[in-house]
Amino acid sequence: MDGPAEREEIKLFGEWSFKEVKVRDLGLERYICLDPVYIPHSGGRHESKRFRKSRVNIVERLVNNLMRPGKSGGEKMRAINVVRNAFKIVELKTGRNPIEVLVRAVENAAPCEDTTRIGYGGIVYRLAVDISPQRRVDLALRFLVQGAKQEAFSNRRTLEEALANQLIGAASNDGNIFAIRRRQEIERIALASR
Repeated sequence: MDGPAEREEIKLFGEWSFKEVKVRDLGLERYICLDPVYIPHSGGRHESKRFRKSRVNIVERLVNNLMRPGKSGGEKMRAINVVRNAFKIVELKTGRNPIEVLVRAVENAAPCEDTTRIGYGGIVYRLAVDISPQRRVDLALRFLVQGAKQEAFSNRRTLEEALANQLIGAASNDGNIFAIRRRQEIERIALASR
């Protein structure tokens, strides 16, 4: 029998390890789950309780965001294959662990400040507010997927290539990437609303 020390390490798709990946942003540390999984598919067990999605692996949350209504809505295996192929492209282009690249991309694309509408006596104006860490992660993943879908739409580039490009660019804080542009736009509007 294999002992606990001799047991094989759990790697994503049997290729990438979660061990050396760390979250640098202390505010997001509790909300980016890096529990090791072979395949990012939990079957929706997080849906029964509020805020349980913060315990869902970050790769599965990326896959779930890819399944938004549209061409690939509801096709989880297709979305998983897109993420797997995108991770292979990321590894080929950068030589780094794609899970680490994803975490850096989420950290860089997550906006810290937003605006809310406040109304007094029929007059509505915007007020700058801080964003909760859970929403920061949600917005970052949404922006990364939106950027990939826009880049791949009516283009020769496949969704896998577009997603890999968005992850690499956001991880390196490239201002031409959709997710980084959206973060800067949101924070600029919030700064003007203080």
